[in-house]
Amino acid sequence: MAGVTFEQVSKEYPNGFKAVSDLDLEITEGEFLVMVGPSGCGKSTTLRMIAGLEDISSGTLRIGDRVVNDVHPKDRDIAMVFQNYALYPHMTVGENIGFALKLAKRPKDEIKQRVDDAARLLELTEQLDRKPAQLSGGQRQRVAMGRAIVRRPQVFLLDEPLSNLDAKLRVQMRAEITQLQRSVGVTTFYVTHDQVEAMTMADRVAVINKGILQQVDAPQTLFDNPDNLFVAAFIGSPSMNLLEGTLADNAGRLSISLGSQTLGLGSLVASQRPALRSYVGKKIVIGLRPSDFEDASVDSSRPSDQRLRGTVENVEALGFEKIVYFDMEAKQVFSEDALDLSDEAAEAVVPTSGARLSGRLDASSTVRIGDALEVTVDVDKAHYFDTHTGLAIRG
Repeated sequence: MAGVTFEQVSKEYPNGFKAVSDLDLEITEGEFLVMVGPSGCGKSTTLRMIAGLEDISSGTLRIGDRVVNDVHPKDRDIAMVFQNYALYPHMTVGENIGFALKLAKRPKDEIKQRVDDAARLLELTEQLDRKPAQLSGGQRQRVAMGRAIVRRPQVFLLDEPLSNLDAKLRVQMRAEITQLQRSVGVTTFYVTHDQVEAMTMADRVAVINKGILQQVDAPQTLFDNPDNLFVAAFIGSPSMNLLEGTLADNAGRLSISLGSQTLGLGSLVASQRPALRSYVGKKIVIGLRPSDFEDASVDSSRPSDQRLRGTVENVEALGFEKIVYFDMEAKQVFSEDALDLSDEAAEAVVPTSGARLSGRLDASSTVRIGDALEVTVDVDKAHYFDTHTGLAIRG
């Protein structure tokens, strides 16, 4: 095993397009790091630079202690798993898994032992004599993983490996790949556009946009403490509700005006976030997770200034909860790039005026489409952002 280190790495193409800019990133030995971002953001380019399939324009890339900027791909001791599996259709499963070892002219007994070990680990023993066409999508993906495992590389590289699978199989394979990585313990760099994959599989998640690394943290830290509006809008499903309002101070209690409504921010926010005081009288962006809302008819514990009112436009009953979309008069803040990242956000119809918010409400809520809705707001969990820089307001 070995770690991977990017030091001010950039990739610029001859036409002037900069796919990756000044990337500083360390993937520690044995870590499962997932890089996530929209199409064209630079994540696959980053993976291909590790593999040696893309030249580095500037900066230094290390695998372990070795600088690999000019090292040939075959000499980097990495193994890749592709989106389309890249299996040889005329070979059996066993032959596919052991092909790299055969090319390396390893002894036949060693090849058989390694293939059998990988097949046992991946539950492919009974499929070793079958051809890829006889396998399901999930089994083909396991074969691709097996081919990488038998090489015993220093680093695994996985490029959107689940994108060709149906939704149910993706969930199953997420768990299997995560368990496999833990068992093998190889440093793993995994690229995806699916934030759910990133959040459920990674030790740490690297969020990238337009070639610039936005934030690298543990999944829960990204959710609880996004560094900027882009990360805030992306992490979480449905997406965080982002609203622009003016911050006010009423006898030491902060509040924010959102259209015709005012939301009290609680008595502790001023002391917990003293930096907010410098924004009094100015516009800021407040971020509210869907889970921060509750139907006021179910939760009556919040005071009247910690409630918002709107009109229900859609209800998704999931059995254990209800996702409710409601409109209110306020200025909604969007990141077009963030919308591209989230299927839920992209499918939601943005109203021509006002804001459309989403809330995760208790299953006992009886709201229906067209109802007037009052929700309580857990303001202690609110996030605040500078409207000019997009950065989180902290401290």
